[in-house]
Amino acid sequence: MSDQALLQPFDLRGEQLANRIVMAPMTRARAGESRVPNELMATYYAQRASAGLIITEATVISEQGIGWQNSAGIYNDEQAEGWKLVTDAVHQAGGKIFLQLWHCGRASHSSFHNGELPVSASALKIENDHIHTPIGKQEYEVPRALETEELPGVVADYAKATARGKSAGFDGVEVHSANGYLLDQFLQSKTNQRPDDYGGSIENRFRLLGEVVDAVCDAWSSDRVGVRISPNGAFNAMGSPEYRELFTYVAQQLDQRDLAYLHVMDGTGFGFHELGEAMTLAEFRKAFSGPLMGSTGYTQESAEQAVADGHADLISFGRPFISNPDLVERFANGWPLAEPAEMAVWYSFDPVGYADWPTYEEQQA
Repeated sequence: MSDQALLQPFDLRGEQLANRIVMAPMTRARAGESRVPNELMATYYAQRASAGLIITEATVISEQGIGWQNSAGIYNDEQAEGWKLVTDAVHQAGGKIFLQLWHCGRASHSSFHNGELPVSASALKIENDHIHTPIGKQEYEVPRALETEELPGVVADYAKATARGKSAGFDGVEVHSANGYLLDQFLQSKTNQRPDDYGGSIENRFRLLGEVVDAVCDAWSSDRVGVRISPNGAFNAMGSPEYRELFTYVAQQLDQRDLAYLHVMDGTGFGFHELGEAMTLAEFRKAFSGPLMGSTGYTQESAEQAVADGHADLISFGRPFISNPDLVERFANGWPLAEPAEMAVWYSFDPVGYADWPTYEEQQA
């Protein structure tokens, strides 16, 4: 492959991507209290439509799944209509966009749920950390363990969200099973101490993710469904001793489902559990035969190398896309990147630091 491997087109299960640069999902908190996507969000995503693929910010599938202020939702028709503004804008700009499906699980607070505790695989809290809530910064609470008979309802919520996403004009969906959110809480022994068929063995802990993925595929099509995992991650107090065996099994099981892609956060810049050597894309390439996407902390050079070496088909970039809406063009032309955005504007709820970043050419004009 050429020196500009990232700029080569890619056939994603029939979706023709202009390049292999993906805009990673990033929570930006601009949907307001209604969680309905708006014109500002449409502008933001359309500005970045030169990415081969955009994956939206994590989008809650149900009221039970909420755990972040002003994050977008996909659990009612008004939210789906709002997302149409976004998909129309991205498609008019020539882009492709997948919707990331999210349930926060224990990474939430009762103030989001009218005083009801958040839910998880088991009643184990996130220790030594805080969450920003409608009533200010709070300590995490001990969640309520979901009852076995409640789990089909959770699976159904993912399927309903998928159907709404399809109706809103998305090109596909990504199941968020990373970063210590609900599906990751079921996968990992650190957070799953259930005595039922969804706990104990790796096979049992995978069961909920498997059921969710199957339901989402039934609601759309397997070639329109991706899954994101974080085998090396410590975010939301995650990290389990058997991580290598667990995530190899997860990849093997997902490989049987003919998915659009597997999105692996193989980089350790988002927090590393340090329980052993980090899992690599090369390991996942052996376990998963479909399109493989790497993520977290990549530079243009390291991403080019991963694709050129055949370890990944696609690489997702997060923070660089915040201040570089024209990241693809900057990579293609060797233009310098803008200074990174300050954390204060990542989740500030307003337009500042969101859709007001100039392109390189605008800066030079």
